[in-house]
Amino acid sequence: MPSRVHTAPPRHPLRGFTLVEVLVALFIMAVLAMMAWRGIDALVRSRDGAQGNAQQILLLSTTVNQWEQDLAQLQRTPGVPALKFDGAALRLTRRAKDGMVLVVWTMQGDTLYRWASPATSRVAELQEWWMRSQQWSGIREGALPMLSQLSEWQVYYYRQGDNTWSNAQSSAGRSNAAPVAGAPSTPGGSGDGSTPPDTTSDEEDADQLPQGVRLVLRLPAGPLTRDVLLSGDH
Repeated sequence: MPSRVHTAPPRHPLRGFTLVEVLVALFIMAVLAMMAWRGIDALVRSRDGAQGNAQQILLLSTTVNQWEQDLAQLQRTPGVPALKFDGAALRLTRRAKDGMVLVVWTMQGDTLYRWASPATSRVAELQEWWMRSQQWSGIREGALPMLSQLSEWQVYYYRQGDNTWSNAQSSAGRSNAAPVAGAPSTPGGSGDGSTPPDTTSDEEDADQLPQGVRLVLRLPAGPLTRDVLLSGDH
């Protein structure tokens, strides 16, 4: 029988990607990478924004709570006003474990600061801290930044007999005058030649203290108002 010759099928040469196809593939990959990067960037920005808002809320809550605690512990003391706002700073005397503490709230730049003196049971020392607190340079080192990004702050009083909140700097709500440095000692004073203690009676002092204190903070998100009712056992 005649032998059969098997002819192999023709071989087709291997064909690779053309330059145009490679460029198109690279372009598609670049577009996908850009879309993925934008998605990740949006997630990161959203996370950072949420963390920033949470931090701001925490700082705001801490500031308001400390403000309320200071006013809740407000205590009259001879020699210095129990509560006084001069437009730049609010000063108050409050109870502490080891005596009395002078607290100063003030806004410097766009930041609200709180400063507290060491606790003392001596009128002369409290008067000395009061005079020192009149200058920002005297308390800057120990002042704690409480809240930033403020454009303005204001304090209002609710006084007995009034039916509205009024500016804390008005004459109707001014507490006792601040002590004068170098004034001679008077009977009943500290006896060390420092500023004499205030001789205003408890009844007069009580009349000058407001029934409530309103704090208004101007924040980027809008104004925040906080009212604190003062107890009558100061």
